[in-house]
Amino acid sequence: MANKKTKQKSKIQLSKYFQKIMPGEIVAVSKNQSVSSDFPKRLQGRTGVVDSQKGRYYVVKIKDMKKEKKYIIEPIHLKKIQIQK
Repeated sequence: MANKKTKQKSKIQLSKYFQKIMPGEIVAVSKNQSVSSDFPKRLQGRTGVVDSQKGRYYVVKIKDMKKEKKYIIEPIHLKKIQIQK
């Protein structure tokens, strides 16, 4: 997890908060400390595929052991991942 500088700890990047992610894109889940929300520790650092959008939240499919589970996550906690082929 990347550490924020002291001046940026309480700031929210609006571009990350309003980012658009298309269904099928691969994202990494990383908790933003500036936003208070109920966030399971086991999701930190996981990667998954965006399934759909519900309001301003995204439904992300994450493989947990052998099962595929769906989580509803705010866009500020998601980072797009570029896959190199």
